[in-house]
Parts: sequence; C-alpha cells; structure tokens
Amino acid sequence: MIVVTGATGNAGRSLVRILAADGERVSATSRGISAADVPEGVLHRRADLTDADTLRPVLDGADALFLQNGGADAHRLDPGHILDAAKAGGVERVVLLSSQGVATRPESPSHGGVGRAIEDAVRGAGLDWVILRPGGFASNALAWAASVRAQRAVVAPFGDVGLPVVDPEDIAAVAAVALREPGHAGRTYELTGPAPSTPRHRARDLGEALGEPVRFVEQGPEEARAEMLRFMPGPVVETTLAILGEPTPAEQRVSPDVERVLGRAPRPFAEWARRNVAAFR
Repeated sequence: MIVVTGATGNAGRSLVRILAADGERVSATSRGISAADVPEGVLHRRADLTDADTLRPVLDGADALFLQNGGADAHRLDPGHILDAAKAGGVERVVLLSSQGVATRPESPSHGGVGRAIEDAVRGAGLDWVILRPGGFASNALAWAASVRAQRAVVAPFGDVGLPVVDPEDIAAVAAVALREPGHAGRTYELTGPAPSTPRHRARDLGEALGEPVRFVEQGPEEARAEMLRFMPGPVVETTLAILGEPTPAEQRVSPDVERVLGRAPRPFAEWARRNVAAFR
C-alpha cells in the first residue's frame, strides 16, 4: 500500500489519481480529506502532518510513503517523529516532496533551514529515499483566477522575469515512478518545466486558453509582499519574492530530470492553462 500525504494538494491529488488508475492500493490523507476528494475505491483518512501520532493508523501496513514537506507549516513538522511512525508501520520507501530552494536558497530560514532539515531527516531515516525538488508550480496561477474571471486581468510582480514553472501533473508522474520502480533510491530530482516563462507570458497563455485577451497588470513588490503576508509566513514571503524578482541562474535553468525519469519532455504552462481553463472562466 502507498500512503499519499497532502492528498488534496496540487501534486498529491494528481498522484492519488495516477496510482489508483494503475491499480495500486492507495491511502490518501490530509487534514480535511473526504470521499469527494479521491477516486472511487481509494481509502481516505484524515491526519495532520504536524501531529505525527495521527499518522500512525494511516501508515500501518504501508510499503511506501509520499511525504509532502508541510508547505507553509513546514516549520511545525517533526520529521523524525513522522519517519519513526512510517518505519513502525512497515514503510520501506519514502519519496519527499521538497523544494528547489533548499539548494538555491541555503541562506533562507524556510528553505535552507527548515527544508534542509526535513531532507536530512529523510536521508538519515534508514529507508530507501527519493527527494523531489520542484521549482515554482504552474498551478500557482490559480491565485489569479478571481481577477481573470472578473476583469480578464492578471496582477503580479516582476512581469518580465522568467522561471521554468513545473506542471504538478509532472511532479506527480515522477513521484509515481519513484514510489514503485527500482533504480531511484538515493536520488534527488530537480523538477522544472520545459522553458522559462514570465508572468506576462502566462497571462497570454491563459488568454489563449480562454479565447479572449487577458491583460497583465504589473504589481509593485511592496504590494505583492503585503498580499502574500496574509497567507504565508514572513520568511517564506521574502524567499518567494527573491526567487520571483531576482532568480539565480540555477532557478532559471531547465532541468533534464523530468525527461530522464518519464522519457518525455515536461509539459509547458500553456498545456496546464488549457487543462485548467474552467477555473478562469
């Protein structure tokens, strides 16, 4: 059995669907998961990564674990406790959804600090491990859905700074391979899209998916900071703004790892936009 944490998130939801479609026994878990969140026949159980004891019944009898890194709550995780519970339940392989920023922003408390500590715990747990380090998610564009629906406008900072955002479907596809196939233990995969894409380009792609123009409205960094602080911790906001506004060469690089694992090129943002256009209508 494969346990998928963060199963209602962008990558986790897709991973559950991929594994279930391939006939795997899957237990999907998140804080508020319900039957409506999973395909028919998939076991779903509520658990909280910040309280590892709630994971113990979920992990009992599992062979493999997809471990989401906690996102904005990463600093509240006790990865050693989670991994002890996984081993006690029978888990032999763990695939960690980490972040590219662990390598590219080592000075960041949220990435180089908390994120690195979680990775180190996974590496030292005595299990087969694989670490996935995606860059920015294509699905972060869902934050623009309300303004696109109401005004056919995207409001964002750093409109002409390009990053190779990755489709969560590709993250999930790589995770599915790493969870089930040999030859990946001890690997760290950096996951990106096929080419750098700017917010202005992504607004254009959304317009093409909708069949009508979407304006791009440049947002100042301070306005963006104030907006992000409403739902993200301060250190995460500062690192995010730094990546969006002044990415390092490593953050703008297109990684070959999606194609190496899947045998095909990663999906471009335009494909994600077409697949998710209903959210912007």
